[in-house]
This record gives sequence, structure tokens and C-alpha cells, in this order.
Amino acid sequence: MMLSLTIITDAIMGVEPLTLIEMSEEKKLTRRRILTGVGAGSAALAGCSGQSGTTPTPTEDSATDTPSTMETSTQMGEDESGMANIRIAHLSPDAPNVDVSVNGSVIFEDVSFGTVSEYVGSPAGEQQVRITTTGNDETTVFEGTVPTEAETNYTVTARGEISEGADEPFELLTLEGSNSTPGSNMARVRLVHVSPDAPAVDVTLASNGDVLYDGVTYGDSANVTVPAGDYTLQVRGDSMSNDGDVVAEFDVTLRGEEAYTAFAGGYLSTDDDPSDSAFGLLVSQDTAAGATSGFLTATTSTTTNLRVAHLSPNAPNVNVSLDGNAILEDVGFGAVSEYLEAPVGERQIQITLADDAGTTVTERSVSIEAETDYTIAASGEVGDAADEPFQLLALRDDNSEVQDNSTRIRVVHLSPDASSVDVTVDSTMNTLFDGVAYGESGYTTVPAGEYTLNIRDDMMGMSNTGDIVQTVDVTLAEGETYTAFAGGYLTPDDDPADTAFGVLVSQDTASGGTSGLTGKSPSEEDDSGSGYY
Repeated sequence: MMLSLTIITDAIMGVEPLTLIEMSEEKKLTRRRILTGVGAGSAALAGCSGQSGTTPTPTEDSATDTPSTMETSTQMGEDESGMANIRIAHLSPDAPNVDVSVNGSVIFEDVSFGTVSEYVGSPAGEQQVRITTTGNDETTVFEGTVPTEAETNYTVTARGEISEGADEPFELLTLEGSNSTPGSNMARVRLVHVSPDAPAVDVTLASNGDVLYDGVTYGDSANVTVPAGDYTLQVRGDSMSNDGDVVAEFDVTLRGEEAYTAFAGGYLSTDDDPSDSAFGLLVSQDTAAGATSGFLTATTSTTTNLRVAHLSPNAPNVNVSLDGNAILEDVGFGAVSEYLEAPVGERQIQITLADDAGTTVTERSVSIEAETDYTIAASGEVGDAADEPFQLLALRDDNSEVQDNSTRIRVVHLSPDASSVDVTVDSTMNTLFDGVAYGESGYTTVPAGEYTLNIRDDMMGMSNTGDIVQTVDVTLAEGETYTAFAGGYLTPDDDPADTAFGVLVSQDTASGGTSGLTGKSPSEEDDSGSGYY
């Protein structure tokens, strides 16, 4: 698996080129308003279950950062003649390229945002660090001392903003690294929060929601030891339940007996200024001569596509809300919405009556993953005597590319009083779907063209020659994906609310998933306009 860190906030944008442009106070306030209301908290480290079947264990040193001011309490070792290892990390998102001098000697030149240097040896003791703008050594960005001890690794991190009125002023953050290596088949990962407009964050595993880091605030760092391998991590706005929105994902592979630092930096909201570098993740392999992987941008989308289908045959029109916000109103039976953009993560779907928004029909939490399309189907029956109770069925949609001259079709069985069904092609008697039970679905790929499909009673694995329940004429276009919802009652009770059995065909890949209703029954055609036949 790949390691993906997900940070949750309002927006993620691509990395912008870095130039020195002053940012106005008005711009700063605009960026901060976007983040209002996102929780903050003190840094803490939580254990979790590993993706390799081993439980990750937190290291004892959950935070080792020391602001490089004259007020540091770091004590020097007695062996002042020993050597310390120092490297520089440039994580100031609005700063230009810089040169770095230690004790009057230039040791790093033209260091750009998102760069972590290799380690260089320097005599232990008080290190005089000066950072100047590349090409203009008279413009000092920072000057101060960094105390170091012998036989210790230090990462001097430039963080904050150089712009006038910065909420997080430019300064150096000194991180002390351990020379030790994790055990066999284990990796140690230190998360450092240096994004000046990001709130406190939680980091969870995408696979199971387990928490790696809890409430890491700006300037804080925390360590965790995990089994070596590929992971998907999610970084979220800090919350009590660690289920804040996911804002970005980053794929990282961790090798055994290695230590890493993951710098979460850049702006969550860039204000479209050329000097504003967008949020990303800089992963350094600390135990391999300071090697770095480079500054990463989000590898997956922070939103996905979701639509709603109303297939409850005795339910009235309904309204649909996502996380408390109305997204669809007055949805009638047989309707399939267009795809809507929804943030990834745990989403709360609520169904209320269209004529009485205070009456909740049902609600459910749905885990939404990036780069996956979903259909939320209202199925079953309302009422105390329902054989199939009303519920929300979450379907993963496959809208991936279809090979040439082919089309993809899925049948979803949502008729509450129908037994399992087979679907055959009228002209050839070829079986497309065999024994589809209520609530089940599945895809098949067929040559594009015109078909007459027979919906039959399932003969329990025999010759797929059961009685025909419905015949549907469909035209399946090349390269498209379709969903055929089989719904309604086979035997309606003559109740006005009871909708007879029919098939609703949705063309999922056209115009962002807009439903295209087709089909024809051998019986009398339904003129209700619902799209069912």
C-alpha cells in the first residue's frame, strides 16, 4: 500500500512558483477567515493498528522541537570539541531562495522552498546562523544562534512568513533527531506541522481510520513507529473524534530500519499569489545521508462524485441533505440525480420528507473515498409492515474507461417483493446476469449496440429460462457505462403509493453521470413520466 497523508481543510491547490512578493494584510485576513471554526488542540500522539498486521508503537520522544531563540534551555555537553550534524529545511511558503551561513561560512546556497539539505558536520556549541536572500547577501532574513551538542543530528527549519503582517512570523525551528534506527522491519516517522494557515491536525490511516497523530499544532512535531511498507495516511482538521475533513493525500513508501521526517507545509489557501506555495508534504529520509524525496503535492483528489437514486416504491417525495446541507429537494420515485461533488471522509446522509423537512425518514454515515464515484440509493419500503425496510444503499460506481467497441452495464435489484432474477439477451438467450438477489448488483461488459433484455425469475442455477418479468429495449453506446435499476412492486396492492415493477436505465458516464432514461416493457407503457416502463 502507499502512504497517504490527508490534511483536512477548505481547499488544496497546485504548487505555485516561488517569487518574492509582499502580501497585504487584507490578503492575510482573507486566508484566515477560510479556516475560522476549525478546531485546535495540543499536540498528542496516539497508537493505531498497522497496515501490515502489526500495531504501530509511539516513540517516547513525541516532540523534540526547539525554537531557535536566545531563550533556549538546551544544555551543551562537556565535549565541546565534538561534531554535530546540521541540515537546513526551507519551509517558509512565501520566502525567496536563500543562502545559509553557519559561523560566518556559507554552507548552503540558493536553497528554495521545499528543500531539505544533506547533513554537514560542524563543531558542537553555539552555532551562529545567518540566512540571506540569494543574490543579495546584504538582505538578512534571519540571524541568531542555534546551540548544538556533539554526536547529535539537527534540522534547522525555516518556517513562518516573511510578509508584512504575517500571522506566523519567520523564524527558525530547531529539531533534534535521534541517531538510532528503528528495529527490523520498522520505520520511524516524525510529523512536523509548518503550514502557517493550517489548524491543528489529526493523522489517521485511510484503511481503517486508526489515529497516528492527534492534535498536532503549528510548530509542533511528533514521532510514531510503524511497520515498514506502503501506507495511506489521512491528515484531518483536529476534532474530538478524529474525523475531520480530508484535504490532501500523499503516497509514501517506508522502508525498514529507517527514520523519516514528514514536513507538512505550504498554504492550505494560497490567495492566488505567485509567492504563495500550496500545501504539500516534504518527506526526508533522515538515516540515509539526509536524502530527501522532494516536495510532494496532493496525489489524490480531496473530493469525489456522489449521486442519489430514489427507488423506494411506496415512499413519498423526499429531500436529501449532506452533512446538514440540502443538496436535493423534492426527489420523486424513479429519479436519479446528476453527480454532485462531495468531500472525502465520513459523510452524513439524511433523507427527510419533501413536504415536512422536520420528519427524518432515515440517515446514515457513509465513508467516501477519493477518486471513487458513488450512488446512494434509497431502497426498501416505508411503514411498519415492510418486508424490506427502508434504507440507504451505498454503491461504488465503476465509471472508468471502457475498451473500444464495448460498453459496461450494471443491474441493481431493488424490487422489494421480487425474488432473485436473471437477465438474458432476447435474441441470443445469452445470460448477462445470473441470480441477482435483492440489494445486489454487478457489472458486465458487452459489445456496444441495441439490445432487448429479458428480466426473468431466477431458476436457481438451471437454464435461465424462468418466466419473463420485464422486457427492456436499450441502446448501449460505445465507451459508456450504464446502471439498470430494477425496482417497484411485482404485485402492487392497488395503493396509489405502490409503484409497479419497472426498469430505470441511467447513462452514468454522460455529462457527469446525468441519468438517461430508456427502456420499454412488453406490457402497457407507463405514461407517468417517471422513466420507468
